[in-house]
Formats: sequence, structure tokens, C-alpha cells
Amino acid sequence: MPLTLLGRQNALASPSEQLKLLQESGSHLPFEAQLDRAGLSPLCATGITVFQINVGKLCNQTCHHCHVDAGPDRPETMSLETAAHCMKALAKTEIPTVDITGGAPELNPHFRWLVEQARRLGRHVMDRCNLSVLLLPSQADLAEFLADHQVEIIASLPSYQASQTDAQRGEGIFEKSLEGLRRLNRLGYGRPNSGLALNLVYNPVGAFLPPKQEAIEAQFKKQLLAKYGIAFNRLYTITNMPISRFLEFLIESGNYDQYMNRLANAFNPAAAAGVMCRSTLSIGWDGRLYDCDFNQMLDLTIDHGAPSHIRDFDPAQLHHRRIVTRNHCYGCTAGSGSSCGGTVT
Repeated sequence: MPLTLLGRQNALASPSEQLKLLQESGSHLPFEAQLDRAGLSPLCATGITVFQINVGKLCNQTCHHCHVDAGPDRPETMSLETAAHCMKALAKTEIPTVDITGGAPELNPHFRWLVEQARRLGRHVMDRCNLSVLLLPSQADLAEFLADHQVEIIASLPSYQASQTDAQRGEGIFEKSLEGLRRLNRLGYGRPNSGLALNLVYNPVGAFLPPKQEAIEAQFKKQLLAKYGIAFNRLYTITNMPISRFLEFLIESGNYDQYMNRLANAFNPAAAAGVMCRSTLSIGWDGRLYDCDFNQMLDLTIDHGAPSHIRDFDPAQLHHRRIVTRNHCYGCTAGSGSSCGGTVT
């Protein structure tokens, strides 16, 4: 298959086209062969500790690296009926953490209901926030709502430099992100002993693997505090996944084969053993079940006999299910590994 936009003009390739490209291109071994060589095949879940809910693709930003292909015009959004199925399923378990993502998850009309219900069940709630959403007139009290419910905030910030952040996320987003962070700091987020966790997510601007997490965290803390008076708790590095808009960027820039081979050559069995899909259940906006948010974007639902929709939720079958893998999984197993919680090893 030629490394073009798969014959499509000004449009992202479909999930099936992306999968075909990922499986056929590059000089590396298929991911499943790497797992087998490492003695990790078949890869299975080890129990669910994170109940991740993707409430839709609606977002107030259109980021170049977005694996969700989210934006202001996306209609996909979780209904109240599906959200209720999620909470009914959660109540059957002792899963400690609910991770709400999107899109901009706060723009889903049922986001606050999900937070309230999950907190009533005694679960820790995380919100994957793009920061600029806090400044929307319709979300004027959002920061206070999150603080009142002790929601942990995971906020994406590609760089402490305006030019790099705006290049990836859109013009003016850096300043909006800073204002969002200041608003959260004023409420106690990121401050010692406040009980309000504010963690940042860094992913490279370009076809590179992220640097060491501890080193880049120290840089971010120093720069944000010295230049802007902003504090946060942790910084997580995440490898850009070769799907959706980032896959399109790799193809257009001629970096696809090089990037895929870089990921494959950096395969780390220890990272593969600790990948997030082994302890995470991902629920799509329509209720379909996935091993991770990346599989969700490639339409790779849970398989191998386990339930594939939240209405059929069965903890016994899902806790130790076989994981669905393809070549994009190299993104989570390269070097120190990558997950929604940062490096794996």
C-alpha cells in the first residue's frame, strides 16, 4: 500500500484502512510475534482497576496529534441511557478508579451526572481535561464543580513554550491553558496537602519518542513555576500513537516507516507486561467495550468470547479476558512504555 493518505482527499483513513496499513507496512515483526518471542502471548488482562469512559468526540479544540479525531463538529456523544449502563456495571464491582475522557469530556451533557454517580459509589474520578474548556462561558463553574467532587485532573500540555503548544493544539491555546491552570491552582489544585491532584500529560511534538519522564517533569515544574507561578503534582509522558491524525501526519511528512520501525526496535518486554490494557476497561460513547482507548479508535472491540457491550457487562468474563492486539500496540511498549498514566517501567 503506498504511503499516501490511502487515496483519500482531505479526510482521515477509516479505522479498517488504518489497520491494514499498520499491519502491512514497515520492516518490523508483527506485534503478536514480538509478544510470542517475549513469552507474553496471549496477552491477557490481570483484573480491572480502571473503568475508562469515553463520553464522545465533541471537543472545543482540534489538535494535530489527536488519536480520537475529536473536534467541535463531531456528533458522537454518550447518551444518558448508556451512561446509566456504565454506572450500573460499575456498581457491580469494586473497581476503584473511573477515568472520564473524550473529546472534551466536560462538554457531554451527562458528564457531571457521571462524576456525581461515581463519587456516590465511592470511586476515585479522573477527568482528562484540555484546560481551555474551563474558560468557556458555558463552563464557568466547571473548575469549582471538579474541586467540590475531588476529581483528579489529567491535563494535556505539550510544552511549556507557547510556540510548540500552539503548533500542536491551535493558536492561542497555550495562553488559555495557562489561565486554566491558574484557575485550578487558585482552588488548591496542584498545591501541597490540598487533596486536589493536578497532573499534566506531555507528548512529543513530532515523530519522536518522549524523553525520560522524571527529567521532563523537572523541566516543566521549574519553567512553569518560574515563568508563570503555576504548580502541579506529576507529569506523565505518553508516546504518540500511530493512528488517526498522528498517522496522517506521519504519512504526509514521510516519517511513517521510520517511526514504526523506531517503535518496534524499542520494544521492551517489561513494558509489554505492564501495558494499561491489562488493568483497564474502555467504554466507548455508544457503550461498546474495548481493551483501551486506542483500540476504540480503530474499532477493535473486545473479542475472544468476552462481552463487547456495557449492557452485557460481566466482571467474571472481563477481568481476565484475552487482549486484542495489533501493530499500533508498539506505541505502548517502546522504551519505558506508555500508558494513560505515563511510563510503565
